Amino acid sequence: MACGFRRSIACQLSRVLDLPPENLIKSISAVPISRKEGVADFQLSVDSLLGNNENSGPRPDIQVQATQLAEKLKCDTVVTEISTGQGTVNFKINRELLTKTVLKQVIEDGSKYGLKSELFSGLPQKKIVVEFSSPNVAKKFHVGHLRSTIIGNFIANLKEALGHHVTRINYLGDWGMQFGLLGTGFQLFGYEEKLQSNPLQHLFEVYVQVNKEAAEDKSVAKSAHEFFQRLELGDMQALALWQKFRNLSVEEYIRIYKRLGVHFDEYSGESFYREKSQEVLKLLDSKGLLQKTMKGTAVVDLSGNGDPSSICTVMRSDGTSLYATRDLAAAIDRMDKYNFDSMIYVTDKGQKKHFQQVFQMLQIMGYDWAKRCQHVPFGVVQGMKTRRGDVTFLEDVLNEIRLRMLQNMASIKTTKELENPQETAERVGLAALIIQDFRGLLSADYQFSWDRVFQSRGDTGVFLQYTHARLHSLEEAFGCGYLNDFNTACLQEPQSVSILQHLLRFDEVLYKSSQDLQPRHIVSYLLTLSHLAAVAHRTLPIKQSPPEAAGARLHLFKAVRSVLANGMKLLGITPVTYYMNSGTGYIE
Repeated sequence: MACGFRRSIACQLSRVLDLPPENLIKSISAVPISRKEGVADFQLSVDSLLGNNENSGPRPDIQVQATQLAEKLKCDTVVTEISTGQGTVNFKINRELLTKTVLKQVIEDGSKYGLKSELFSGLPQKKIVVEFSSPNVAKKFHVGHLRSTIIGNFIANLKEALGHHVTRINYLGDWGMQFGLLGTGFQLFGYEEKLQSNPLQHLFEVYVQVNKEAAEDKSVAKSAHEFFQRLELGDMQALALWQKFRNLSVEEYIRIYKRLGVHFDEYSGESFYREKSQEVLKLLDSKGLLQKTMKGTAVVDLSGNGDPSSICTVMRSDGTSLYATRDLAAAIDRMDKYNFDSMIYVTDKGQKKHFQQVFQMLQIMGYDWAKRCQHVPFGVVQGMKTRRGDVTFLEDVLNEIRLRMLQNMASIKTTKELENPQETAERVGLAALIIQDFRGLLSADYQFSWDRVFQSRGDTGVFLQYTHARLHSLEEAFGCGYLNDFNTACLQEPQSVSILQHLLRFDEVLYKSSQDLQPRHIVSYLLTLSHLAAVAHRTLPIKQSPPEAAGARLHLFKAVRSVLANGMKLLGITPVTYYMNSGTGYIE
C-alpha cells in the first residue's frame, strides 16, 4: 500500500534493475516527516537492496550506487522529483495526487487502512493461540497481571486485524499447593457469610493468615499438604470447596475484564490438566527422560550432563504434579485442539527460564511444533500506589483512575454535559495507563507515575483521547455543510503535507509491530499524528474559511481521526467522542 505509490516506484526500479517488484517493495520506505519543506516522500535504501541481491562478491560504494541508480530513473505522473541522500534514492510524489489518493484511501479502507498494504501481501492466514492475563484463582486480581492483560490483548488485536484466526486463552492459576493452603485456611479462619458478601477479599485475607500460620506451625503446613493431596486424588468434599472458590473468582474476573474492554475465547486452567499431566510423566518416563532424585521427586535433565541450572522438576515426592508438568500437558492438548501455527505466552520476564525449559522438553519429547511456541516477556512496573498506599489489586487502580479523571474533568469547564462521565473518565484513564505502559520496550521495567499518566500536554494517553474527541467535534460541527468531493489544491500548505506524509507511513508502522510484537511503534506514530493535528488545527481553521478550503481541511481532519481511532483500538483503547472542553479548545 502506502496508497500504491510504493508499488509504482518498485515497478520503475524493477525495469532498471531487472528484479521483480516484489523483491524491492520492502526496501522502499516512507520518509518520516521532517521540518524541511520539499522533503522526499519515499526512499530506497541501496544498502538494503544490495543485501537482497544474491550475487556475492565485494560490495560497491553505496553512495556511488545510489547516484548511478538515480541517474537511470525518470520522473513520471506519480514521481515528480528524484534525488539522492546518504545511501538512498529519494522520491517526491506529485502533491495533488498524494493528497487525493491518501485521503481517498483512508476513507474507503476505514478500519482496514494500512492493513491492505503490499507489505502484508502473500501473508498466509494462520491459527494463533495467545495465552495472557492468567490470574490466580481465589486471589484478587493482582496489579501484576495488568501488563499481561493489556499486552496480550494488543497482540491478539493486531493478529486478528491482519486476518489471522486468533484464540484468546486465559489460563487460570486454579491448581497447586496454594489450594492446599487455602482449603486448610478456610476451614480454620473462613466465614461463609463473608465469603458470600465479599468473596475475593475474604479469600485473600484467609490466604494471608494461613501462610503466616503455616510458617510458624508445621501442623498447619502438613494439613495444607494433605488437603492438596485430597484434591489430586479427587476427594469430593475438597473438590466442592475448590469449585466454589474457582466459580466466585471467575465471576469477579469477568466483571473486571469488561471494565478493561478485554474478552477471552476460553477460560482454561491448570486444573484441566491434573490428569493429563500424569500422562506427560508416563511419556517422559517411557522415553527415558525421567529421573528420580534422592528426595523422591522426578526431574528432567535438559543438559544431559547433570548441569543443575538445566534440571527441571516435574513431580513432587508424593506424586503430585507441578506447574511445568501442567504447562506441558496444556501445550500438547492445545495442539490437538487448535492445530495452531503459533502459540504466544505473555508473562513477566521472571518466567523466561520456565518457558525455555517447557519448550525444550516438548522438543525432546518429539514434538517438533514446539518451535512454534513463543514467550513474550515483559518487565516490572514499580511504584504503582493509590492514595491509600501500596496497590495490590487491579480494581483499586481502575477506581483510582476513574476518580482522578473525574476530578480533572470537574476542574475544567466543559461545553457539553457528558452523558456518562464515569465511563468517559475510565476510558480516558485507561488510555493514559496503556500509553504509559506501551511507550517503551515491553521487556523493560519502568517507574509508574500518576502525575505523568494524567498530563494533558505532551505524549500521553490523555492527549490522544483529547485529540480524537476534538476532531470528532469538528466533524459534528461542520461535517454536514460540505460535499464529499474536495479540492486537493487547498491542502498544499506544509502543515497539510506533513500530515499526508505521516499517514503514508501507517502501514510500515503496523508491519514493524507485527514483526516484533512491540506496541511502542504504533504509540509513537499516534502521538506524532496528534501533535501534527494540533499544529494544523491552529493554523488551518475551518470556521470563517472559504467553503472550498474548509471542506478540504475537514476531509484532512476526518482522515486523521479515522487513523487515530484505528491505532487506538489496536492498542486496546476505546476512543471517546466527547471529553473536557473538546468543543472549543485544543491541548498540545
